[in-house]
Amino acid sequence: MLCALEVKTCYSILSSLNRIDILTKKAKDMGYSSLAITDLNNMFGVYEFYLACLNNDIKPIIGMEVKTNQDNFILIAKNNNGYRNLIKIATIISDREITFDDLKIYSKDIILIMPYSSYNEKITNIFDEYYIGYTLVEERDKVKDKGVLITDISYIEKNDYKYLDYLLMIKDDKKLGEMELNTYTGKHLLDKEEFNNLTNDIVRSNMKYICDECNVTFEKRDGLLPIYNKDVDSFEYLNSLCNKGLNRRLSGNVSKEYQDRLNYELDVINKMGFCDYFLVVWDYVKYAKFNNILVGPGRGSAAGSLVSYCLGITDVDPIKYDLLFERFLNPERVTMPDIDIDFDSEKRGLVTDYVMNKYGEKRAIGIITFNTLGAKQVIRDIGRVLNISLPIIDEIAKAITTKNLKDSYVVGSKFHRLINSNPDYIKLYNASVKLEGLPRHISVHAAGVVMSNIDIDEVIPLYKNPLGMYVSAFSKDYLEPLGLLKMDFLGLKNLSIIENIISDIKKIYGVDINFNKIALNDDRVLSVFREADTVGIFQFESSGMKNFLKRLRPTTFEDIFAAIALFRPGPAVNIDTYIRRKHGLEKVTYLDPTLEPILKNTYGIFIYQEQIMQAANKYAGYTLGEADILRRAMSKKKLELLKTEETKFLEKSAKLNRNKEVSKKIYDLILNFAGYGFNRSHSVAYSLIAYKMAYFKVYYQHIFYSNLLTNVIGSEVKTKEYILEARSK
Repeated sequence: MLCALEVKTCYSILSSLNRIDILTKKAKDMGYSSLAITDLNNMFGVYEFYLACLNNDIKPIIGMEVKTNQDNFILIAKNNNGYRNLIKIATIISDREITFDDLKIYSKDIILIMPYSSYNEKITNIFDEYYIGYTLVEERDKVKDKGVLITDISYIEKNDYKYLDYLLMIKDDKKLGEMELNTYTGKHLLDKEEFNNLTNDIVRSNMKYICDECNVTFEKRDGLLPIYNKDVDSFEYLNSLCNKGLNRRLSGNVSKEYQDRLNYELDVINKMGFCDYFLVVWDYVKYAKFNNILVGPGRGSAAGSLVSYCLGITDVDPIKYDLLFERFLNPERVTMPDIDIDFDSEKRGLVTDYVMNKYGEKRAIGIITFNTLGAKQVIRDIGRVLNISLPIIDEIAKAITTKNLKDSYVVGSKFHRLINSNPDYIKLYNASVKLEGLPRHISVHAAGVVMSNIDIDEVIPLYKNPLGMYVSAFSKDYLEPLGLLKMDFLGLKNLSIIENIISDIKKIYGVDINFNKIALNDDRVLSVFREADTVGIFQFESSGMKNFLKRLRPTTFEDIFAAIALFRPGPAVNIDTYIRRKHGLEKVTYLDPTLEPILKNTYGIFIYQEQIMQAANKYAGYTLGEADILRRAMSKKKLELLKTEETKFLEKSAKLNRNKEVSKKIYDLILNFAGYGFNRSHSVAYSLIAYKMAYFKVYYQHIFYSNLLTNVIGSEVKTKEYILEARSK
């Protein structure tokens, strides 16, 4: 048996070199059967660690080192109840000093390891099981039958202690000569011989017992979605709101097509258990609109939902624009719904404050992020530690042309020449490569909020940041697999500009702008795009986009949102064909007549993901749910999956008596496109924002430019560009 009961990962911020993926792989190669994560006063890395251990056939032991003003000790969770107690302790520690009373409340199913050097009987009396941790052989002989080995593993290789010195100097803002070096030896991953030399039969038996007894499992929990109001029937309320909203949207002229689509969506949402989710989103969007916080018309696949349109969550009519609900929610592919909302960036915080106040500080929380030591940052940090002059560090940092140091360090490059011009710079490079990518400090995700119907520290640990707000102690990738819902509240600067323009128009002219009543076929507005007069227009400002618009010469709103989808690295291969066909210089052809209604508006060319789904549906008889699964499989480009899907596509086509050769060509066509297809729903929604800005540019020029200029204060280049453009008009 080879195990370690005190392992620090890189989430002991600036105190450990251990990247979890590298650590667990190396431990596997060395024959470790168990590893215990014991980061200092936090549990940031435990789920990532858990998954990495399982992936390497190592048993993960979940723990934490607790350090107070008086004591330090290790706590190990025996089971899932012990884990829940441990996350309560971690949450408390992020807020204030932990007390004996706290430990008494949350001590059950936790094993204590008390370091020999800081033994405190008062703490050992709190826990049902405790052991005494030692580091040196001479300590081992004093702890008798309670001993376990703890060596505070903070790096992997024996000689990496010098790099830990550098990391700690960055942490403590010290330079060479201000800190005693080489005091952190022996914190490497021990090999079997070293482990055996430091332990004896009793110690190994104790450690084996702990490893055998500790069994924490992470599983996805159901039923965590937030509840809008526990006193109402969520489906009945949602149904009522949507039908009222549909009547309002269509001025009472509700056709069978709209009613059937609404009923279908509501049925799917109800069966998937997402009624409360829609009500929660409706509620905070309503709050924003009632408080004059501009909300975007929609983004992503949520704009394909009629329910979202009826609730006022989006302002895009999915039937009018031929958008698919199944691209958003699909009962055949059960995943969390994902409605991301754009808000006026200056007021976005008011909406998140509302949500956190309404649902509770532990039931609506931010998401932690870890800013890392990037290539230039680590060069600057280590340069300061090594006392290298600032002008030289600046020159070296500016010579970095790639995202990581190794890629910049190529023979012949300026970076390579600079580094090799001085032994100190080589030392700088070697240390920087070793530390590059490690977390440097904690931040908060710019947009994400996690919501739940129970306190989230029943599921994961929380961290109270310096602003007094709870955030998840796990980063965004580790939330949904545990059943937690992440919502994005995005701040969009262009909405702030639009909001300020609308406000100025009302002040100056007394006019209330209602965009839902502005025609989308206004030729003066379309001419902004046709003439590539798009300085200051959301999504259309780049020189490449302007050149494209000059060739495209948009004449409809459809052309505008096609431009957003086409002007991307993958779809751009179709730009020339699209332009020739639009202007009648090339014949529009279809592999099969069933594709014509699907591709007619895009001149026979696949541009949108939704077109893949419609093609599979109409040509091969897929349900739209199956078609969405096909689309996702194609976008992931997994060979085995693609072969299975091809067989299925050809078999389903054959049942409809389709020509086999044509079926194969259609499959290959949509396969080639799938990797870079764009979401039509998103294109339509974001084109509405662009169109609004173009409308202001045409009809309220001076207000448009004054607000553009206000928005770029501090940017000399943009200020100059906008002033020149305003003068020219």
